[in-house]
Amino acid sequence: MHRRSFIQNTALTIGALTIGQQKILSAFVEDPWKITMLRNDVGIFEERGGTIAFLLNKKGIAVVDSQFPDQSNHLIAELKKKTEKPFKVLINTHHHGDHSSGNISFKGLVEHVLAHENSKKNQIASAQKNKSEDKQLYPDQTYSNVWCQKVGKERICLYYFGAGHTDGDSFVHFEKANIVHCGDLVFNRRHPYVDRSAGANINSWIQVLDKALQKFEKDTQYIFGHAGTGYKVTGTADDIKKFQEYLGNVLKFTEAEIKAGKTKEEFLKNKAIPGSDEWKGDGASRPLEAAWDELHAK
Repeated sequence: MHRRSFIQNTALTIGALTIGQQKILSAFVEDPWKITMLRNDVGIFEERGGTIAFLLNKKGIAVVDSQFPDQSNHLIAELKKKTEKPFKVLINTHHHGDHSSGNISFKGLVEHVLAHENSKKNQIASAQKNKSEDKQLYPDQTYSNVWCQKVGKERICLYYFGAGHTDGDSFVHFEKANIVHCGDLVFNRRHPYVDRSAGANINSWIQVLDKALQKFEKDTQYIFGHAGTGYKVTGTADDIKKFQEYLGNVLKFTEAEIKAGKTKEEFLKNKAIPGSDEWKGDGASRPLEAAWDELHAK
């Protein structure tokens, strides 16, 4: 049985049992989240939404992204089991809800919330549009190009290289561990969401990934916002190059279809990106529609 189905079915079963029976059965139900330690006190948390990274050391805790409120509460509870040190900073790689909705769980708990200035602007605009301002914890610190700060022996730097998935995406570099959280600037073998309403640009995105590959070392370990079925949310520079090639193929295919006289409706019926066979499953229409609109806006 699929793990999520098992958990849901088990939850229904538990409700029909006595308290004593519930305690016995609950010992066999796995937590719905997964924590993996990488290196130098940096780990990742996976449950629902964009991958969370965290740093635990003698000076405090740093967290990158927050998924949704329930998930961030699970993370907070698990980290509190490991240390009594304070939460020093919560970083948002960008504003999307599956990366920042859980910020609210850190209210009164974390010293600072940090993001790129455009990310904060986008978060505010999105919350106002959705009438969810009371459910937000906005960044109280922003940066424009580069931000660096030490947390204990680790030094964390944020870099903005231009518009990509949105116009406010950050790379977050744990320098000593040599780990970079890419947020949604990299979807590992999964069709990406391209948020043109928040300044996304595929051509610029390709250049942004070039800048990252030039900035970081060949043996840097990367954390990705999302991954396709059967693929990991961690990887290497080769995975970034593959995704960069995928984005190039999206633009090339779209341009060819436009020149062939296809209508947008006909074009969006495509379910695959030629030359990028590893990107499978639903969702190809997301980047294709964004590419169509981007090329027609030139």
